[in-house]
Amino acid sequence: MKPKKISEALEDESWVDAMQEELLQFEIQKVWILVDLPFGKKAIGTKWVYRNKKDERGVVVRNKARLVAQGHRQEEGIDYDEVFAPVARLEAIRIFLAFASYMGFIVYQMDVKSAFLYGKIDEEVYVSQPPGFLDPKYPQKVYKVVKALYGLHQAPRAWYATLSTFLLKNGYRRGTIDKTLFLKKDKHDIILVQVYVDDIIFGSTKKSWCDEFEALMKSRFQMSSMGELTFFLGLQVKQKEDGIFISQDKYVAEILKKFDFAHVKPASTPIETQKPLVKDEEASDVDVHLYRSMIGSLMYLTASRPDINVAVSACF
Repeated sequence: MKPKKISEALEDESWVDAMQEELLQFEIQKVWILVDLPFGKKAIGTKWVYRNKKDERGVVVRNKARLVAQGHRQEEGIDYDEVFAPVARLEAIRIFLAFASYMGFIVYQMDVKSAFLYGKIDEEVYVSQPPGFLDPKYPQKVYKVVKALYGLHQAPRAWYATLSTFLLKNGYRRGTIDKTLFLKKDKHDIILVQVYVDDIIFGSTKKSWCDEFEALMKSRFQMSSMGELTFFLGLQVKQKEDGIFISQDKYVAEILKKFDFAHVKPASTPIETQKPLVKDEEASDVDVHLYRSMIGSLMYLTASRPDINVAVSACF
């Protein structure tokens, strides 16, 4: 179970190991330096965020503890400037899979361990020591951040700049429209790489190119190879000889449970087909936030269920 407080996490050996693993990454990447807080400067707080990493069936495969800076306390112009970083759209992932299916190649997945820690920041930023892991000799000192700690406004931009620069130097071209797509090709073969923050999917008409890309990434970053793509951004992916099939069964189960619809009668469309949508003057007002949350969840479901697009749009 995910702990709610640091005190609960410190009592569970598995979560202590997860936190120590995160701090080990900080040491390996030389993320920060322990210093005295300069006069006139402020230190941004840090907190632990806990989550269970699950597979496509919803089974917990490992615990993940992440130390996050409280970026909401940053001040623009002092702690950060530019923050924009491109993010892959779900439509782009579908197009990627459609192309892979058409070309008949297998799509693989890799995960970058503590991706943001590879991005360097230019601003002078100080953070407090991690809760539960104060330096016994210097408990009053703070850390001067050198790399892009999670939670900082500029972290995604710094990571993307580091990754894209590395790929461009190694012969890859960036997509003209989709800036999170990288590719390399010759007269006969092509390799495509799609980036979504720290998750990377890739595939090629030439298997050896995939092996070379994997080796290239591992030479620069600490990577986890996850084999053939089976689950990505809420999409369950099945790669077969006759094509690539996507579904969102796990996501559907989650939203049905979330909105307490797990035991209602099933329907082919989320809207009444016989009656037009009209305002019921006598009924009580609905919870606006709950309704918007429901429709937003259904909009994400249209990624694999285009047949409900019209009905969801009408409800919206």
